[in-house]
Amino acid sequence: MTFDELGLNARMVTRLEGLGLTQPTPIQQKAIPHALEGRDILGIAQTGTGKTAAFGLPLIVTLSKQQERPAPRSARGLVLAPTRELASQIVQTLQGLTADLRISLVVGGKSINAQTERLARGTDILVATPGRLIDLMDRRAIDLGQTRFLVLDEADQMLDIGFVHALRRIAPMLNPDRQTMMFSATMPKSMAELSRQYLNDPVRVEVSPPGKVADKVSHSVHFVAKDQKQGLLIELLRGHRQDRALVFARTKHGAERLMKQLDRSGFAATSIHGNKSQGQRDRAIAAFKEGSVRVLVATDVAARGIDIPGVAYVYNYDLPNVPENYVHRIGRTARAGKSGQAIAFCASDEVSELKAIEKVLGMRVEIGGGRAWPGAGEEPKKPGGKRRRRRRAGARSERVAN
Repeated sequence: MTFDELGLNARMVTRLEGLGLTQPTPIQQKAIPHALEGRDILGIAQTGTGKTAAFGLPLIVTLSKQQERPAPRSARGLVLAPTRELASQIVQTLQGLTADLRISLVVGGKSINAQTERLARGTDILVATPGRLIDLMDRRAIDLGQTRFLVLDEADQMLDIGFVHALRRIAPMLNPDRQTMMFSATMPKSMAELSRQYLNDPVRVEVSPPGKVADKVSHSVHFVAKDQKQGLLIELLRGHRQDRALVFARTKHGAERLMKQLDRSGFAATSIHGNKSQGQRDRAIAAFKEGSVRVLVATDVAARGIDIPGVAYVYNYDLPNVPENYVHRIGRTARAGKSGQAIAFCASDEVSELKAIEKVLGMRVEIGGGRAWPGAGEEPKKPGGKRRRRRRAGARSERVAN
């Protein structure tokens, strides 16, 4: 199937060809025709499958066809993203798809006065994190009354208390006659509730079971004492110095300590987490992408949606408290059809986290090293049914929707 067959106009198809894009991905094949018809969309697909273009292409084509200019302090379309990095990446992708529409970014960590000045002219597409958007709404710097398109990207990550509260403030401000598209990698029960609340008779498009990990990822777990994790990581990293590796730690301070130790051990390493300024985070990701840094230590702030090509290894140095976050973390590797390795470290007090991850995956994770801790060798239950609500402290400690 080609982009032309999806209903995109000849001008857009030509632009995509100029970018080297001729074959739509499965999520694009399923979502774009319905979106062009104006239907609300609930899209479920693992990361790295082209979700941004799945909503971006129909959004750009529809807005361009209307040939309207945005009024001052207004936005014709709104895209909400959970992290500053993902929002910035969405803007870059959309700008590559059009030279005619004005696309604006508003996120925390940047000058709100400069953002207010840019919004004064109005914008065709506003990409925002919820916290900063509410700040601008409170300043009356943006009026969403004329906004007829709403996209919620990586919606499942934004389902913590802070985002739900933000969405309840933002959504009523939009034009009630609007098209809404919601995209997610997983489908927890709360996502279904959110879709019922904000989507109108949506078309559900799905290219893999909710929460399924990338097909070409190989998983392994090393059972290791907490105080021996650092030495094991250094030993494994030395085996593939030329490959990009993304290392996930649970806390901001832990990530920074680990990065400094890796740097002292001779690795080109950097870190991103909530204590870093936006400029520092942008520079770290840029260095990792260009290859001057080979190891990026991160908290879950980097786990969602960030497209860093060529990540061969993802290390779960600390297992996530929320098992679905494992899916999002390892989604940074095996992108665009490539293969990758997901390596987890499990200390004796992380057995319950490992078992919860295996339950989400629906399979045992192969043992890569060490002897399994007591209770870690049991066959996981299949996903589905009731699951005890897990502690979300780890998820909330790195809230970045601002």
